Order: sequence, then structure tokens, then C-alpha cells
Amino acid sequence: MIHNIAQGVQAFTSNAFLVAPGARGEHGASGRTVLVDTGANFDAVSHLAGDVDHLDAVVITHTHPDHVGNVDAVRTRFGVETWGFDTSHDAVDNRIEDGETVRIGTEEYRALHTPGHAVDHLCLYAPDAGVLFAGDLVFAGGSFGRTDLPGGDGKTLVESIERVVGTVEGNLQALHTGHGPSVVDDPLDALEQSLRAARLSA
Repeated sequence: MIHNIAQGVQAFTSNAFLVAPGARGEHGASGRTVLVDTGANFDAVSHLAGDVDHLDAVVITHTHPDHVGNVDAVRTRFGVETWGFDTSHDAVDNRIEDGETVRIGTEEYRALHTPGHAVDHLCLYAPDAGVLFAGDLVFAGGSFGRTDLPGGDGKTLVESIERVVGTVEGNLQALHTGHGPSVVDDPLDALEQSLRAARLSA
């Protein structure tokens, strides 16, 4: 199960994807119940409570405020630690290295350090399932992460998108982005559209 708990929220927030091994987050040795980003400016705890009674981990794609604003509330309610690229940030308890494998739900995801929008940005790709959590690297409709914030860089963003395109190798089945809708209809094409647009802007 992959469920965006921020869907329908009328506030400035990122998407926040609950990934659970089974219905209502059934806990077992075969999977881990993980929240990918926490969102901000809404009651994430009450949204989660409708689906799960525990979390095994929180994984952060990057530490922009709209992605980590609910970290403290989720930590407190679920007694859970967070994982991300930059442990110097208060929202990140444990480091995920570039290329490291992280178990999310029932799949093994490869962490890809993909700066350009943010220096600590990670994408997470499960090759067996063909699922990509892209954070703010790219979005539906051929758009891509802004590069005018501190640490942003257009050329670096292009290189990061190129790396992701090369990694998914035509096996992309679902693209879950940090804002807007997920893409399940030809997500590789959406990714390549974003790459072309980013190249024109770099």
C-alpha cells in the first residue's frame, strides 16, 4: 500500500507517502511501515492514525520545511526515528548514503543522491517494483524542482535527472513526486519530459 496522507490538504505542504506492507499497515517480518516525507502545516498524526498504529521509520527526501514540518509530531506520537542524507539537520536522525539500500514496505529501494533542487536531496528507487519516490526533483507534466533556493543549481539538477533516467532503465511503473499527482501512466515519459525541460532552463 502506498497512500499520500497529505492528499486533499489545503495548506502549504509536500506530499507524504505512507508505505505499508499490507492493509492498515499490517506488521510482519516481510515489510516495514515507512512514511516518506512528513509534510507540513497539517495534522499528520491524525491522518496516519486512520491507516496505521505504528511506524518503523520516516525517510526524508530532503529537508526543505514543507517536507519536514511534521517531523517532531510524528516522532513523538510513534516513537520513530528519521533517515535522510544530511544528519546535521535536526529533522534527520540517521544518514542514508548514496547508493545505500533501504527497505520501504516490502521492497528494497536504492537511495540516489540527486542534488540540484536541494543539496541533500535523495530519490528512492525500487527496481523490482519499478517505483520511484522523486521528491522535488521532477513533477508530473514535465516540470521539475526549482533551483533558485539556497543550494539549488540548474546544471546539477539536470545531471541528477539524467542519473535517475539512466537508473530506472525503462522499468519505471510509478512515479511519486513531492508535490502534485503521482504518475502511473507512462512515468518514464514524464521523467524524460522533465529532463528535456530542465535542460532548456539550465
